[in-house]
Amino acid sequence: MTIIRRVTLHESDGDTFESMAVFDDSRSTPVPGILLFPNALGSKEADFAYAEKLAALGYAVLVADLYGQGKRTSRADPDPGLYMAELNRDRALLRERLRRVHALLKDMAEVDPARTAAIGFCFGGKCVLDLARSGADIAGGVSFHGIYDPPPFASASITAKLLICHGWDDPLAPPESVLALARELTEAGCDWQVHAYGHTGHAFTDHDANMPDRGLVYQPAADRRSYRAMRDFLADLFD
Repeated sequence: MTIIRRVTLHESDGDTFESMAVFDDSRSTPVPGILLFPNALGSKEADFAYAEKLAALGYAVLVADLYGQGKRTSRADPDPGLYMAELNRDRALLRERLRRVHALLKDMAEVDPARTAAIGFCFGGKCVLDLARSGADIAGGVSFHGIYDPPPFASASITAKLLICHGWDDPLAPPESVLALARELTEAGCDWQVHAYGHTGHAFTDHDANMPDRGLVYQPAADRRSYRAMRDFLADLFD
């Protein structure tokens, strides 16, 4: 097994974006492709390391840059959600960027373009849902502690199967938003499931999350359980 990281630059609307392809170079045939959408801060080492875990399971991964090259934040910044907020204000632009990185994933030589899926964390969870809402031909998607508000325009029929991994005490996604998402996905004819973890807030997969006053805390049990749920979900999609 030889896990490779390859920086992938792509142009869109006059901007340059820097995504990261991660795959096992020892595999001789195309494998299922996974889009990985980072949290509000943008792509970082933790996302690349997570992608390596997926590559070791036999997938080729594209850690997607939706903000633009060099546009990253940290929790120490005055406005960590700066670039996320720009896309939240323009969900049509977000949809177009999601479609473009999905096309980029399918164009990777290591990927079987007929077998793709997406996973995402926090804002990235919203990205998984919006990609599915766009009618993209992904086989499935996994949202980890995502945000569930629908875009302000009609969604397409959702053909992707969806797994929602949710912290029940998440202040950014209260129970009524989970119920609203369940109604939305049911009405769209989606094959969906929700795994809700008790005594768990937002960012439960993020080892660096330690803001209990804001409901952002790493929760190792939920992290472990949601990873296993994702692994089994992807295996069910592609095996």
